[in-house]
Amino acid sequence: MGKMKKLPDAEFAVMKVIWANEPPITTNIIMSQHGNEEGWKLQTAISLLLRLVERGFLRTEKNGKERTFFPLVDKEDYLAFETGEFVKKFHGDSVLKFINAAYKDKALSDEDISELTELLKKGRE
Repeated sequence: MGKMKKLPDAEFAVMKVIWANEPPITTNIIMSQHGNEEGWKLQTAISLLLRLVERGFLRTEKNGKERTFFPLVDKEDYLAFETGEFVKKFHGDSVLKFINAAYKDKALSDEDISELTELLKKGRE
C-alpha cells in the first residue's frame, strides 16, 4: 500500500467492524453490525467496501454470488497513523504539547501519567 490516507467517518466505521471480526467479511456482517443501525441500504455498504478496496485497505474475492472482503491494513497501524496526523496537525508535531493539552484538560489520570512515565523510561533503555 502506498501512503496511507485518513478515512472518512463512514469508511472508518466499516473498518472497525472488519477489524472486530475474523475474515472473510461479507456485506451482511457490515449491515448487521453497523449498517442497519445507521439506516444504510445494502448498496451503501457495498459502495463503502469497494471504496476501501480502491484505497488499498481491503482486498476482495468473489465466491459465487457473494463477495468477501479481507483487511490489508492492521487496526494498530491505522490508529498510529491517525494519532500521528492528529499530533502533527493540532500540536505542531510535538507529543509533549499533546500530553500537556490532555493533562491540562484533566483527560489524564494519575494512573495514565504513571504508565506514560514507565513507557518513557522503557523507551530510553
